[in-house]
This record gives sequence, C-alpha cells and structure tokens, in this order.
Amino acid sequence: MKTLSSLIITALALATTAMAADVQLKVIKTLPLGGEGRWDYLCADAQGERLYVPRSTHVQVVDLDSGKLVGDIPNTAGVHGVALAPEQNLGFSSNGRDNSVSVFDLKTLKEIKRIKAGKNPDAIMFDPASKHIFAFNHSGGDVTVIDPAALDSPTTTIPVGGALEYGVNDGAGHVFVNVEDKGEVVEIDSRENKVLAHWPLEKGATPTGLAIDAEHHHLFSGCGNQKMYVLDTESGKVLAAVPVGNGVDGAGYDPTMGMAMTSNGRDGTISAVKETSPGKFEVVQTPKTFTGAKTMAIDPKTHHVLLPCNIPDGKGGQTFGIVIVGME
Repeated sequence: MKTLSSLIITALALATTAMAADVQLKVIKTLPLGGEGRWDYLCADAQGERLYVPRSTHVQVVDLDSGKLVGDIPNTAGVHGVALAPEQNLGFSSNGRDNSVSVFDLKTLKEIKRIKAGKNPDAIMFDPASKHIFAFNHSGGDVTVIDPAALDSPTTTIPVGGALEYGVNDGAGHVFVNVEDKGEVVEIDSRENKVLAHWPLEKGATPTGLAIDAEHHHLFSGCGNQKMYVLDTESGKVLAAVPVGNGVDGAGYDPTMGMAMTSNGRDGTISAVKETSPGKFEVVQTPKTFTGAKTMAIDPKTHHVLLPCNIPDGKGGQTFGIVIVGME
C-alpha cells in the first residue's frame, strides 16, 4: 500500500511532467543590433531593464523593454562579461586581453576606474552573500575578488588551478566555477575567499556553462562532451549526466519553469532539462535557435532566454543580434 507521502511525491512528479509538456519554448522574436566584434556572456539586468552585450572591444547596452541600443561602453579589450553591484550603482567588465576589470557608472556608463586582474579574466559575477565581485581568470587559474564598496582597497586572489570558465553562487556564501581542462567544478567560500572542494566530473567533460537551482541545491554543468552534469551543491555528488546538444558554452536555470538549459551553438538549439520525477533528470524540449548561439542569459522578469549570435538581416545576409526564446 502506498503511503500518503509517496502519493504526494507521485502527484507532484506528474504535475511537473504536465507543466513541462504545457510550457513550449520557441523563438518569439529577434533584435538586430549590428556593430563590430565577437560576443560572449550576456548580463540581463531586470531591475535596470538593461541587457549588457560584450563585443570584444566594447559593450553594447540594450533597453530590455524596447529592444533598442541605449549606450556603448568602449575600451574593453577582449571583454567576456559584465557584473553589476546595484548598491554602489556600478558595473564591472572583465577585459580578457587587458588582464583588467573596468568599473563603470550604471547611469552614465562612463568608466571610473580600472582594476588589475589575473591573466585573461573571463566570466565575472556579483556574489550577494559577500557583496563582492568575482572575476574568474581563465588562463591564470585564479579568481580576482573586488569589493565594490572599497574600490581603492587591494584585491584578493583565490588560487584554484586550471582553465576557469563560468561561475555561479547560491546566495548563501558559496561560489561555484567550472574548470574546463580539469573536468571539475570547484566550490569556493565567498566570505573566507578560499577553495572548499574540487568535484570531478568524468574524463573529457570540458565544462563551460554553469547554472544553479539554489532552492533545490542543484548545479547544472554544461559540457563539451554533449552532457549536462547535475550535481548536489552540498555534497558535490553527480546526480545525473543528461545528453544535450553540441557546442555548449552557456547554461541557465529558470525557477518559474523549473528548467535548466544549455545553449548549443553548433546545433543551433537549446536543451531544456527538467527533474521529471525525484532524482530523474531528462531533456523535455529542444527548441531551435540559430547556429552560433552558444551563450545565454535568462531575464528573470520576463523569463525570456536571450542568446547572442548572427541572425538574418531580412536582406539575404546576416547581422549581429539577440535571439529571444519564450514560452508559447
């Protein structure tokens, strides 16, 4: 005989599966932006209703409501990403070729300071627990930590080792980062600025995109071997290895949809993964995007998935723009 708790779990699992079937993702529009330069990690600011788009030597700033360009931040050589510290009204860009982080005013978009980082800062993020900026130095194998409230204070360096890729936080004092060449995820104490654990994936995993479901303690590591590894954030245990598309470089998680996603640049798809029953993770949708759409961000306000890539220009050619994937 089934217990009441097992019946409840079964009902919740069935409801989750039904919701996955009901919520269909598809491209709902594209935003042509044009401009020069390659692209990397988007930063969606729902509070400020802006999207920051790194473009090699500058950062395009887009109004999320209108889809129009509203500004441009120059002199960011090799920029990979942008992070925001709203309390100080500051933005930070990771300038890979300059081995620096630019600090700019969120209202004027003017640079106010440049801070030396490690070698080739790649992904960059704000950690709400420590209220610090973490720049993950891809070639240097370490993390540069900046206090937005004390820009003139010395930075802190956390040695990690390996080629660091994307990082996320749980909001409770833990930062996690993919180490591409070592096939592992590393846990960092963001208040003590020290490494807590190295969690291995399997050989050849090459993790790049990383997302987190902090409520359920799940990490989603999108890898070059066409798998998404689901890890427990407390133990580091690999809970699942889900097949995903080819050319992953970005990942995201939307708590409203309950979906983790990878952006698959070579395939021109998104792999949307859901926990369909307790402990079982599966790809529930594979919406088409465009070839080259390898990184992504999720707008927490609209739940739109935003992907940078070349898109049709309506004249038989292509131009750079943003692909917007939403719920049907």
